[in-house]
Amino acid sequence: MQYRPKGVCSQLIDVELDGDTIKSVHFLGGCAGNTMGVSQLVKGMQVDEAISRLEGITCGSKPTSCPDQLAKALRLAKQG
Repeated sequence: MQYRPKGVCSQLIDVELDGDTIKSVHFLGGCAGNTMGVSQLVKGMQVDEAISRLEGITCGSKPTSCPDQLAKALRLAKQG
């Protein structure tokens, strides 16, 4: 599933699930080290656990962040 994040530097988040487990996450754009780190940390994690850990994280004065946008993408992916 592809998600277009809003309010952050990354332009696209590609999420692949295996049932209720995160198989892979790839960000297009954004801070490469941070987005690659987040992608590796959530790999193999249950979707609900990742959402609960990432949702609401902000970036500087922005009301959202790449991790928060990933939580939104995971919610959508979970819904099918």
